[in-house]
Amino acid sequence: MSERVPRAEVVVDLDAIAANTAVLRGRVGRPLMAVVKADGYGHGLVPAARATLAGGADSLGVAVLEEALALRAAGITAPVLAWLHTPGSDYAAALAADVEVSVNSERALAEVVGAARATGRPARLHLCADTGLSREGAGAADWPGLVAAAARAQDDGDLTAVGLWSHLAYADAPTHPTIGAQVRVFEEAVAIARRAGLTDARLHLANSAATVALPGTWFDMVRPGIAVYGLDPLGGDAAAHGLRPAMTVRARAALTKRVPAGVGVSYGHTYSPDRETTLVLVPVGYADGVPRAGGNRAPVLAAGARRTIAGRVCMDQFVLDVGDDEVRPGDEVVLWGPGDSGEPTAQDWADAVDTIHYELVTRVGGRFTRRYTGTAGAV
Repeated sequence: MSERVPRAEVVVDLDAIAANTAVLRGRVGRPLMAVVKADGYGHGLVPAARATLAGGADSLGVAVLEEALALRAAGITAPVLAWLHTPGSDYAAALAADVEVSVNSERALAEVVGAARATGRPARLHLCADTGLSREGAGAADWPGLVAAAARAQDDGDLTAVGLWSHLAYADAPTHPTIGAQVRVFEEAVAIARRAGLTDARLHLANSAATVALPGTWFDMVRPGIAVYGLDPLGGDAAAHGLRPAMTVRARAALTKRVPAGVGVSYGHTYSPDRETTLVLVPVGYADGVPRAGGNRAPVLAAGARRTIAGRVCMDQFVLDVGDDEVRPGDEVVLWGPGDSGEPTAQDWADAVDTIHYELVTRVGGRFTRRYTGTAGAV
């Protein structure tokens, strides 16, 4: 029996993830926390984590506890930080699994301390300061009380404060004045924490964009996410930073047909060919994470040339107009990839549909098969 060919697949190059991590780690010359939240930015939580560790990552970062516990369940023992929690989060499970946690309020700190006392396992704690993103983090009015309470809990043996951190709003615009302002606020917050007695906590501020472009934000550790997957956080050419995109998204043509000039294509007939042509049906759609906004805008590679999606992207499928070029059912159509063979990149799609490549790679999935290549981090 011949091997079944997937209808549609997301191919992830684990060696590229490892190499990207090594490039970034070499650039900064200090510890690197590889962020693998959101299912490894759509690349697979556990395989991506293993690949970053193979590339030299010192620790891993995730958003929610479920992600951290999934890493532990997979046998990954590297340090892991989880930072996004709601009241009643299962900190006891986190501490039992040796997961580091972050807090941004005295309420959350009290829950962590309670879990530490209940389990007899002191927490390894990071404290997040809001330095201008106005998202996570304790604001200026609450920060002194938070760090003082953390210092008391540390003195009581309930925790060790291992990190002080924040997040940048404009790192992808390296000359933006908010960057310097946030660095100053962060340094002021650190000074308050040091005076309160949190003298050994490591400082981390730099996300992917700051890791590639803002050495003044590197402090004790950097925290890149999208860059370890080979995508340029500044929205340009990843190769300029020595990075290679790790994800290729492709599908097999399901049907081809000749149609006359003037036919309406897909819902709403937003596209009509001006000549007799060949249409190709591609069996993926917005239920699989292909943006509906890609209709009449987004590029793909088919039959050796770039094409633009013809008409609307549907739930399960979209259409291409390939003119007189020969395409047969089963032929490959590449939505995005590294760009080596003329295929569009995730950045090309982001430009076409007015979004960011982060959204594209984290949303794609649905009924795609995910397949891994390379050996980095393999077990």
